[in-house]
Amino acid sequence: MNPRPAVAFSPYALYSREEWAGLRADTPMPLGEAELDNLSSLTERVSSQEVVEIYLPLSRLLNLYVEAAQGLHGATEGFLRKGNGKMPFIIGLAGSVAVGKSTTGRVLQALLARWPSHPNVELVPTDGFLFPNALLEERGLMNRKGFPESYDLTRLLIFLAEVKSGKERIVAPVYSHLIYDVLPDQEIVIERPDIVIVEGLNVLQPAKLPKDGAVIPFVSDFFDFSVYIDAAEELIESWYVERFLRLRQTAFRDPASYFHRFATLSEEEANATGLSIWRSINLLNLRKNILPTRQRADLILKKGADHAVETVALRKL
Repeated sequence: MNPRPAVAFSPYALYSREEWAGLRADTPMPLGEAELDNLSSLTERVSSQEVVEIYLPLSRLLNLYVEAAQGLHGATEGFLRKGNGKMPFIIGLAGSVAVGKSTTGRVLQALLARWPSHPNVELVPTDGFLFPNALLEERGLMNRKGFPESYDLTRLLIFLAEVKSGKERIVAPVYSHLIYDVLPDQEIVIERPDIVIVEGLNVLQPAKLPKDGAVIPFVSDFFDFSVYIDAAEELIESWYVERFLRLRQTAFRDPASYFHRFATLSEEEANATGLSIWRSINLLNLRKNILPTRQRADLILKKGADHAVETVALRKL
């Protein structure tokens, strides 16, 4: 095996929180406290300070990317004398379970929709592209749910290809965290989007290249920009267990919940169960499949305690 080359160079420009916040310039803060409450999750309350210092600069940067892509697409259509309509801009959003991807996705969706050149912003979680539980059980994959092999990759690639082709009406499957399964009778309908945010664990995962050189797309091939939400393992573990304990007191109490059996656990038992699930499944997935894709992202948001972003790394290569 060839040793890893020792190159004293990083493909990323690193910004402290203060440096990044300064890039907001005069971008207005469009979200009020009520909307921030709606965008927050069970264990992560989005503060106005976090939006102002982290997400407003990011939305400003993404707006530049989107408008440049729109301009290039229009110029290319003119050059080729084709009229295929607008080309949706796709943002990939990756990171571990419990790191806050969904919250970041909702905040970015709300902010990006305020820019006049791209008001139609859709958020699509890849959970809907998981194989149904019945199929996972048949294949012995229920304990590997969230690992790359538990997703219907073909269906996800077809969805992304339809988005990029400019198809007017596209549907995506819906996943229920209550019943812990795909809902066969529900779908997300997407019509002529300007931006689509695709959020999931393994969206930056590369496929194995065929030896014959045949064309094989990766999910990330469809992304115009990608973001990885990062944090130390011990922090993510604490957030996962905190969420598990809160769900035990809320959603797990619903008899329809897949995890209803955990609702009667004592706090000590629930803490041990949450830790066991994290360490035997989600931590393994993080180390083996998710974390190795971090360096494929265009931008890395590194979180510290309380989900506050401490540093931002922007790819310069």
